[in-house]
Amino acid sequence: MSSAPSTRRTAAYERSTKETEIVIALDLDGSGATDIETGVPFFGHMLDQLGRHGSFDLKVHADGDLEIDAHHTIEDVGIALGETFRRAWGDKKGVRRFASNTVPLDEAAVEIVLDLSGRPYLHYEVDFPGEKILSDPPFDPQLVEEFWRAFVMASGITLHIVMHRGRNTHHIVEATFKGVARALRDAVRIESDTLPSTKGTL
Repeated sequence: MSSAPSTRRTAAYERSTKETEIVIALDLDGSGATDIETGVPFFGHMLDQLGRHGSFDLKVHADGDLEIDAHHTIEDVGIALGETFRRAWGDKKGVRRFASNTVPLDEAAVEIVLDLSGRPYLHYEVDFPGEKILSDPPFDPQLVEEFWRAFVMASGITLHIVMHRGRNTHHIVEATFKGVARALRDAVRIESDTLPSTKGTL
């Protein structure tokens, strides 16, 4: 049977480099409230989906060298966000740990398999049609893989993302973020008072 955590699981993190300045705040036990500013509108929209569909209260403010391109901003947000999640779930006592789903968006369907394993691993099997998403600035879908790899390495989770079908780049990317959000929501859910590992650590 599920039980609420004894204290709210929150974390904040700041990352500062010569390429980006990032501030993140996270409440795993929130209601899906978001405050997102990245300078990359489509990416911001995807982070909003992550917070809302994961039922996380999520603040992400990022200021990066977009005059070069969006790569540094998106990858560094992945690093900072992964670190923030890792801090928020702490020792993972009582969490469900495993979660999976397949999320559709019109013609697109993307499968997510996730484990709060403590062992960072990303399997990414997504073939985009090729075109960039025409926002301002345009969003390169190749950066989605860079974001999830950075997130996985910093958070220490195992994540499999497999596209079953899809033709529209926007739909594929959005199904991916919604699917990971739902899987994270399920995986961090408190359902016992023990650690779900025979090793005694995650």
